[in-house]
Amino acid sequence: MSFENRRATASIRVLDASGNAMANRRIHLEQREHDFLFGCGAFDAVIYANGKRDDPFWRDRMEKWLNLFNYGTVPFYWGRYEPVEGKPEFESLMNASRFLVENGRKVKGHPLCWHTVCADWLLKYDDKTILDKQLERIHRDVSAFTGVIDIWDVINEVVIMPDFDRYDNAITRVCRRYGRVQLVKEVFEAAKAANPGALLLINDFNLSDKYAALIRDCLEAGAPIGAIGLQTHQHQGYLGAEKLNEILRRFEGFGLPLHFTENTLVSGHLMPPHIVDLNDYQIPEWPSTPEGEARQAREWEEMLRLLFDHPMVEAVTGWDFSDGAWLGAPSGMLAKDNRVKPVYRTLEKLIHGEWRTSCDVTTDADGRAEVSGFKGIYAVTDGAREATLHLDGRGGTVDIAL
Repeated sequence: MSFENRRATASIRVLDASGNAMANRRIHLEQREHDFLFGCGAFDAVIYANGKRDDPFWRDRMEKWLNLFNYGTVPFYWGRYEPVEGKPEFESLMNASRFLVENGRKVKGHPLCWHTVCADWLLKYDDKTILDKQLERIHRDVSAFTGVIDIWDVINEVVIMPDFDRYDNAITRVCRRYGRVQLVKEVFEAAKAANPGALLLINDFNLSDKYAALIRDCLEAGAPIGAIGLQTHQHQGYLGAEKLNEILRRFEGFGLPLHFTENTLVSGHLMPPHIVDLNDYQIPEWPSTPEGEARQAREWEEMLRLLFDHPMVEAVTGWDFSDGAWLGAPSGMLAKDNRVKPVYRTLEKLIHGEWRTSCDVTTDADGRAEVSGFKGIYAVTDGAREATLHLDGRGGTVDIAL
């Protein structure tokens, strides 16, 4: 793997404060951030930003999160965000999102429409009113968070949505009534109208041809889908390179960015293969083991290398930051007590080591130099003054004023 698609070269011209070329000057470039989104579930940020900032345990956890990732997913499950109609938990989610943004991280809201963890109070309404309230919810929340959250999982797990029968919920009702494609089109149009500049994702765990066909139908209907979300909760074992490449081939042809939105690899025993719905496997204790932690680190490294190398992939998100989060699984980067697991060090080595550029260049007589490195934001300095460069592969000469 060359990762050349993740690298860029640019010509820079270094100028002093008066606009004069800085000739024959040694310049240092230090990458500060990646364009690629290395993400993780940021549910802990909600706890930290709402009463735990002075708690040493939570401060340690968030410092470790910020050290590793540049992209976080925060929870907007309707049933929890607005358990009482008209009383959303706006402040707590805004506190968490602003905390992440203030620390230079991008934030995604997840999700705006989903049949699971749906608001029970919707069930008292007829189907048309339910749909109207869903669209109103999207307008309200996307508008309110614009500039803080500009990436959204607009609709979640649509493939199964009209067939979901584990319990009654309002979103399955309207999906059955109006159909998958119309529902997708309407929720995306509502999100687009609320924030035209937002990146809007469709998201699913069903990565079969059924999902691909649904996406095709939705795009043909005019749904403004901006990226395709792909979940890989691998509680029953690592998918492996062959399966991951099969998934990539299935979805790369749409020409849309691919976001691997929810990824879990466990560091304990694997969930039994006969379990169909992962939610059905919930046991009192699911311990992490040394052997499992070594396996988890190896598998994450292979998967991340493969995905980082693919030109259509723009984001990869680990779902659980600490063990015991979703389904009690040992799928985190940290143990429950904040102990750093091998997978954390492996990702750190890749994201902040192998894939981060630090270099020196010397300008010519016209103050020019060619720089090459991984795409992202760089600090440019001559030792006394500092400027910022975005190395994005757009070409042309970039003036740097020191």
